[in-house]
Amino acid sequence: MIHDKRAEKFRQIVENKFQIYNSLFMSLPYDKMTNIGMLLPFLCEESKIGYDQGKTPVEIVEEFFKNHTDLESEEQKLELLFKIIQYIERQVVLFDSIEDAAFPGLHSESDSGTVTNLYERSFHDHKLEKVREKLKDFSIKVVFTAHPTQFYPNSVQRILHDLRNAITNDSITNIDTLLQQLGKTPFVNKEKPTPIDEAMSIIYYLRYVYYDTIGELFTKIKSIFNNDHFHLHEDLIQLGFWPGGDRDGNPFVTAEVTKRVAEELHSAILKAYYNHLKSVRRRLSFRGVSDVLTKLSNELYAAIFRNEKMTADQIVNRIEEAEKILTEQHNSLFIEVLYDFKDRVKIFGTHFATLDVRQDSRIHQKVIDEVFVKVTGDINASNEDKFNKLIQISESVNPDDFEDIVRDTLLTVCQVSEIQQLNGLRGMNRYIISNSDAVKDVMNVYAFFKICGYKDEEINMDIVPLFETMEGLANSENVMNELYQNPIYKKHLERRGNQQTIMLGFSDGTKDGGYLKANWEIYKAKEVLTKLSEENGIKVIFFDGRGGPPARGGGKTHDFYASQGKTIANNKIELTIQGQTITSIFGNKEQAKYNFEQLLTAGVENDVFKNSKKDLTEKERALIIELAEISYQKYSDLKAHPMFVPYLQEMSTLEYYGKTNIGSRPSKRGGGNELKFEDLRAIPFVGSWSQLKQNVPGFFGFGFAMQQMKEQGRFEEVRELYKGSDFFKTLVLNSMMSMNKTYFPLTYYIKDNPKFGAFWNILFDEYSLSKDIMLELTGFKLLQQEDPISRKSVKIRERIVLPLLSIQQYALMKIQKGEGNKEAYEKLVTRSLFGNINASRNSA
Repeated sequence: MIHDKRAEKFRQIVENKFQIYNSLFMSLPYDKMTNIGMLLPFLCEESKIGYDQGKTPVEIVEEFFKNHTDLESEEQKLELLFKIIQYIERQVVLFDSIEDAAFPGLHSESDSGTVTNLYERSFHDHKLEKVREKLKDFSIKVVFTAHPTQFYPNSVQRILHDLRNAITNDSITNIDTLLQQLGKTPFVNKEKPTPIDEAMSIIYYLRYVYYDTIGELFTKIKSIFNNDHFHLHEDLIQLGFWPGGDRDGNPFVTAEVTKRVAEELHSAILKAYYNHLKSVRRRLSFRGVSDVLTKLSNELYAAIFRNEKMTADQIVNRIEEAEKILTEQHNSLFIEVLYDFKDRVKIFGTHFATLDVRQDSRIHQKVIDEVFVKVTGDINASNEDKFNKLIQISESVNPDDFEDIVRDTLLTVCQVSEIQQLNGLRGMNRYIISNSDAVKDVMNVYAFFKICGYKDEEINMDIVPLFETMEGLANSENVMNELYQNPIYKKHLERRGNQQTIMLGFSDGTKDGGYLKANWEIYKAKEVLTKLSEENGIKVIFFDGRGGPPARGGGKTHDFYASQGKTIANNKIELTIQGQTITSIFGNKEQAKYNFEQLLTAGVENDVFKNSKKDLTEKERALIIELAEISYQKYSDLKAHPMFVPYLQEMSTLEYYGKTNIGSRPSKRGGGNELKFEDLRAIPFVGSWSQLKQNVPGFFGFGFAMQQMKEQGRFEEVRELYKGSDFFKTLVLNSMMSMNKTYFPLTYYIKDNPKFGAFWNILFDEYSLSKDIMLELTGFKLLQQEDPISRKSVKIRERIVLPLLSIQQYALMKIQKGEGNKEAYEKLVTRSLFGNINASRNSA
């Protein structure tokens, strides 16, 4: 019943508003775009009917030209298609803004997963003390990455922000002028953004969304769960930051860039305090108090504009000075205003967000090899000998004695202590190693600190292995076991409070092992590492590298974390968010607050409310292992198919990702022209399947595995698993979300292609099988039936971009056939990537 009410409300405040405001587009004075609004519905209709009849994108677009325009030359036709793309891109922005503005109307304070709901539940179940206990040392951390899954330049982001406010207030005049601005604002970066640009883009969110959101949420939790002996620790909700620190595969991130980003974060938080202080001073105008606050304002100003040193403790001391006068002389009037300000300073320090360093283990090995030869002259030592000997050397090396990546890696390590002095220890405190699969990968980083002159007790950094391939995950237990026994590392962990963060990579895991296998291997690795860490007296924290869509480990985040049982350590929830997930899930205060709450309560609920559906029985575990193995085999066969990489290269947009200028990082690893599967980055890989509307990594092999069970007469076992395990249920629902965003009719034409027809049919057969069997399993009539709002949103978005997909496929077919202006058609493919990706933002 609630589902129906919400779906109806969505229709009223999203669908209807979109129809009304969309009509404004038609009368806007866009350059040469006057008739587009009239023509677009025709292309949309031609596409829908045409694909149902099995027509090719070329036939559909050519018929559109013939039936609805009098254009003759290729040049005129191309110009019209570019204009249509621009028009649709702006429709997507409008829909995003309307949906964002509707968020508070579609969600309430007491929804499942909110802090209010958690309080009510725990009050009724007499679990309030248990919740307070859990909140004492639990925390969540959201880490922003610069991974390129978002295609709005900053100027468009700002319009989106203003448009959302205008829509909230139903201000037609403002909406009209903002749509005009949108019509004349370019959607494309002329050049690739630099890592600094990427950092500044996310710092905007820190200042204008998260500073208030997290501060207000902290105050809310404090007041809801408050009692005499309860203290809420300020690290409850933390922010992490990768732009400018993540150099994995990004040659543009240098030591200099990292230092500059650390300075920008420092400056941004001081500016946020300076602005906040203005409103504090407006209330606290009393004798004595205002003098102290004026002094603090001047000190912040000097720190921002004259680079005078300022620590968080200094700011807190000043606030407490004002607090004392306020209590003793002015009846504590407006004291909560000061408390709120002090909480913010304790939460954000002088760092705002923790800047992580990340690099690939293979680069580290290259650095160690070069340094070792230079220091010892020995060219035959084993990898283990190298790090052990370098850890023992008493003389530090000079980074300037080396070149390129070796010099830069050492400079990065050398400046860690400088950044920690500026931003505090919370400003930078961990080094993440991609592609970790051996002890040396962690110990090499420890050796870097030693050869850069740090004494053991001065290494205030957590060293974090990232296990992301099937091999890495399988090996993770041996690696961590050996590390926990290593005397040098053991001492390091003692100095770090016997706490170890381990990162697990969902994106590359899914690319490598397929959807079900990757999720199961990560679940299993977490269980094994939890047990191992507990046996060694280590508090383990899992940091999940999750993307937006289910194919990259995303999907419904609250459900995912709430489904993990007591066999997995639940000391902290940490995950990456990126691109469209930042704007769609954490893009404004209401959404950010709601989603921070969902993460926090998922972790708390797991410990406080017992639920048998969270813990797997031996029987359930055995069945998941069986399903995972069958699906992995099916996915591995697909990967090994000789047409797998050629299909992506020739029939998808894979080759065009690098031309979009949306991220500073190259779109594939390694040099050379020949494309190898292992060089593919997870984002272009998953994105290319998404552009084809096939979303293969989100379901392939899953349906086949269940079908095998059915053929063995064991489907009832799978049904019991779905009903009895939250973990399995979440995987099924997320996979169905992936399938709901597919549209195979778009590529029906490939089924007769002499080169790729057989391969396309393998994909289509598995999709049809997976869809049918999952509907049978869940008892649903439709994919995503359990989430009507998301379903409706997806439907509208898919309708908006259907003409865009037709144009993209049309251009790809022209390129394949070698017809017409190749350069223009390539540009058409690249441009249509933007709207398609932006429109699929509701993927997490």
